[in-house]
Amino acid sequence: MRDRLIHVFVPLAGFAALVGVGLFAPKLADVLNLALPFFGLIVIGYVCGKLWDIPEAGLAWMNTFIVYVALPALFYNLIAATPIAELANWRFIAITTSCTALAYAFGFGVGWFGSGRRLEQATIQGVASGYSNVGYMGPGLTLAAFGPASVVPTALIFVFDSTFFFTIVPLLMSLSAGSHATKAETAWLIARRVFTHPFNVATALAIFSAATQIHPPVPVEKLLTFLQNAAAPCALFVMGVTVAQRPVRRISGEMPLLLLCKLVLHPLLVWVAMSLLGDFGRVWTFTAVMMAALPPALNVFVMASQYNVYVERASSLIMAGTMISVVTVTGLLYLIAVGGVPYRLFG
Repeated sequence: MRDRLIHVFVPLAGFAALVGVGLFAPKLADVLNLALPFFGLIVIGYVCGKLWDIPEAGLAWMNTFIVYVALPALFYNLIAATPIAELANWRFIAITTSCTALAYAFGFGVGWFGSGRRLEQATIQGVASGYSNVGYMGPGLTLAAFGPASVVPTALIFVFDSTFFFTIVPLLMSLSAGSHATKAETAWLIARRVFTHPFNVATALAIFSAATQIHPPVPVEKLLTFLQNAAAPCALFVMGVTVAQRPVRRISGEMPLLLLCKLVLHPLLVWVAMSLLGDFGRVWTFTAVMMAALPPALNVFVMASQYNVYVERASSLIMAGTMISVVTVTGLLYLIAVGGVPYRLFG
């Protein structure tokens, strides 16, 4: 009981301290007003996960609701209202996806040499260093920080980053010594995961609506709005509970390097690349940087569990990365809010 109370008190005390800082720092208060509700939901989920010993299997239906119903509704509503011309920014897509691939390559290299060239483990470590929490945290945070103009870049990054990881992971796992899948089975697995993923299906339908201006009837639109409003709170709460049920048992040697890449190097790489390769405007640039700065996605643990490799360390990475991101993401938002950094680093 004592340990449980400590695990509850520490995050609550930290959250209260940030609120207190905001009260005495007016410029920081606006940023905390924006960021803390998101991290607050994670803290509430974490505390509930520590207070009540509910089996993890109980989260299954909540995750089903989030992934298959609420978040797809959010993406549909956001993208369907966007002019179709804005959805075809292939230069932006190429830059952000390439930066994600480079962040993945960094983590893969760390895993490859650190694990004695174990392909399965290196594959998951690459995911941890490159796959941001673009589904649960991304849309709500960028929309709140940068307004409706951030919808399109947020959606593009989500779709193409997810497609990259749903392609590279099964492909590399099929090449591992323990895999018995044929090339045809691997190709079918990749195609099925990419084209049937609920987020990608919702995005495709939304692009169709944006191009044809054919929209659902009013009752369906209202239903989608209800679901959209439930997406971020449910997702962040579940994230907190999930982190609480998978405590950090030990800090592995590669964890600092992977989190350095995910929380610092990845967003810096996006920022530099977008500054060098064109002028994408303040909102698109900072949206891309913020999406890259988010902590590791829960899909890191999902993929690790699916292939039964690096499972416990993946859980620890997600928890540690989420906790550290309270500082790093809030700090980045503060610099952006006070005009402390230009959206273009060069020129």
